[in-house]
Amino acid sequence: MNYNWNWGILLQPEPGGTGTYLHYLIVGLGWTLLTALSAWVIALAIGAVVGTLRTTPHKWVVRLGNAYVELFRNVPLIVQMFLWFFVIPELLPKGLGDWIKQMPPPWSQFLPAVMCLGLFTSVRVAEQVKAGIQSLSRGQGMAGTALGLTLAQSYRYALLPQAFRIVLPPLTSEFMNVIKNSSVALTIGLLELTGRARAMQEFSFKVFEAFAAATVIYLLTNLVVVLAMRALERKVRVPGLISASASAGGH
Repeated sequence: MNYNWNWGILLQPEPGGTGTYLHYLIVGLGWTLLTALSAWVIALAIGAVVGTLRTTPHKWVVRLGNAYVELFRNVPLIVQMFLWFFVIPELLPKGLGDWIKQMPPPWSQFLPAVMCLGLFTSVRVAEQVKAGIQSLSRGQGMAGTALGLTLAQSYRYALLPQAFRIVLPPLTSEFMNVIKNSSVALTIGLLELTGRARAMQEFSFKVFEAFAAATVIYLLTNLVVVLAMRALERKVRVPGLISASASAGGH
């Protein structure tokens, strides 16, 4: 089967009149990054708290953290996306639910997508933070206690600064996963990069060009993320924690 590639289609105007198909895809990349970054802020904040709580000596706190992780880890992402878009607004107080449902596109799709991706990714961040803390020697926490620090102060000043340096490489992978998982938002109508590639192939009937272009854009974006995070890893690396980092990566 022969297929005539037509890359010139990327420079042709798309039916919406916003510019070329290439510009159309780049705008989709912008929505992908905005969705991923917003979700990442939520995931990092909640995941850091939950991961830390799961290493405390308080059993009931650990159980609550474990229950949170199991809840979001064992439900498929696409199911959670539908729940946030179709079900959650109906369960909220009427005023708030109506406000969410009446938001103009793409914000009515953007908000559920961000919340879904943020909470779904937070459990993975929680696992990484827990592994990073547990990879530290017990002497770290005991030293804090010997210095008269409270449990919270020991985490804040001794354990967490080291743990985050250890888990920075796996957190980089999780951020890349958020970028890729944002494509699931097309199922609720958010025209991020994958959604726009799909729309492009429907408009132009150029399936290979549309998704090949989207693939290249994803690859370049993730390459930039990897290079930036490697530079950050080198900057914050602490001598003597390299072996601990390898141990944490194995969890």
